[in-house]
Amino acid sequence: MIPVKFIVICWVAAFLVSLAITKFEIPVLIRVKTGQNIREDGPQAHLAKAGTPSMGGFSIIIASVLVALLTLRSPDMYVICASIIAFGFVGFCDDYLKIVKHNNLGLRAWQKMAMLFVFSIALAVYGYMRGALVTIPFVKIPVHFGILYIPFAIFVILAMTNAVNLTDGLDGLSSSVTCLVALTMGLISGGSSAIFGCCLSGACIGYFMFNKYPAKLFMGDTGSLAMGGALAAMAICSDSMLALPIAGGIYVAETLSVIIQVFVFKTQNGRRFFRMAPLHHHYEMGGWKETKVVAVFFAVTAVLCALALAVC
Repeated sequence: MIPVKFIVICWVAAFLVSLAITKFEIPVLIRVKTGQNIREDGPQAHLAKAGTPSMGGFSIIIASVLVALLTLRSPDMYVICASIIAFGFVGFCDDYLKIVKHNNLGLRAWQKMAMLFVFSIALAVYGYMRGALVTIPFVKIPVHFGILYIPFAIFVILAMTNAVNLTDGLDGLSSSVTCLVALTMGLISGGSSAIFGCCLSGACIGYFMFNKYPAKLFMGDTGSLAMGGALAAMAICSDSMLALPIAGGIYVAETLSVIIQVFVFKTQNGRRFFRMAPLHHHYEMGGWKETKVVAVFFAVTAVLCALALAVC
């Protein structure tokens, strides 16, 4: 069991490093013209955010990896750090192309999924080699999945990276939700995942100080895919993949809202189940302010994280 004092020190260190890097990177990102392109089919109020510097997720990646590796070096820690960098690289490629092309498209869907799939395979194989165990919530018993572990882990990794990416749509939403989920996964896990979870949580809040409404910068896919990959890697390195959909229930809801919206639209002659998907836009289009949506989603995540701690 890692002492609480040690966890607090890691969290504070990552917070301060992230805070400093984020403050430094804002003028740099403005200077290199990384202004965000806003979807024209999104909420009209978001069009005013066009030009806000993107790719701010670098501060989360750097702060998390730096503090984590200075704190503990182990095979699992190296894998988690490699994962946040690898998945962040996919996001960077997507963000870079959006900036170069001056639109909101970036990588083609198949290109992004292919890159994510390659890194997911590597991470899943590592999990298989370290035991292929998955702890079942409520009973808290580790079960050996055998060769089925690899496709299951790949599904979890791909689902998590894309789910966090979908959640990154309002000022401060993804970073605030992820700070709780990362800390919770760390507390559930122990070992390298515990240390990295504290670091990722602190780094998210350091970034959040500049990303809260009205945001001075966005994390871009660089940050959201990196965070999703890191959470998946933490879960794999602690045999706790089934804890992710509980603590990260907001990610699940956001993803399901998109799936339901597309299914209804294609099967019901253009009807829409939600006002707009992902889910946070549904509430926004219903009259909720961004700050209210973020606060409610954060509160729901806090409850879900408490549940995850109780049953996992």
